[in-house]
Amino acid sequence: MEVVRSADPAGEAASRIAALLDGAVATRGRASLAVSGGSSPRLMFAALAEADLDWSVIDVVQVDERVAPDGHADRNATDLQALLVGPAGIPAGNVHLMPVAVGTPEQAAEAYAGVLAGVLGDPPVVDVVHLGLGDDGHTASLVPGDPVLEVTDVDVAATGPYQGRRRVTMTYPLLARARHRVWLVTGEEKAAALARLVAGEGDDPAVRVRREASVVVAPPLL
Repeated sequence: MEVVRSADPAGEAASRIAALLDGAVATRGRASLAVSGGSSPRLMFAALAEADLDWSVIDVVQVDERVAPDGHADRNATDLQALLVGPAGIPAGNVHLMPVAVGTPEQAAEAYAGVLAGVLGDPPVVDVVHLGLGDDGHTASLVPGDPVLEVTDVDVAATGPYQGRRRVTMTYPLLARARHRVWLVTGEEKAAALARLVAGEGDDPAVRVRREASVVVAPPLL
């Protein structure tokens, strides 16, 4: 795991992601990016929207999503569409959102696993996964104590309630299968969780994510 300290972590993460996507397009003719939710990636989305990328050959998928109506402020897709998809002009057919507003979370997870297999191969392989980190050590929607942490037979699963919402998330096998993982970690309250992640110590959900081909971008003093 590489650790990069930057005065502009969002910009640095966006630059790294853009370079990896560009390399994937050059190698295979197409690329894929999986993005996480929360507040941390907002500046990264804005920076990535300005990157010189051919979005016509890049598929964008979600790492996780809160179960809420379409367009709701709690939805990760709301920021994704407003800050990246729209400004970058990503074709609608290349944006694959979790269908959490229809049916149960379990049905949404099963449907999305099918979408990913159709878009990214079976089993699906994502070129670049963007991940965040919570002060409790969670990443994606892999949260402490949730049974989803032990799911290994499917690529997408539903979680129990967390911070007022059930969620749908990629599971460890799919995150491990990705070619690259780029972590963006900001916020002083995450310092202890970041130290555990970097050291690979403890039982935080984030620590269980594959470390190879991974980079963590954080501010200098975090």
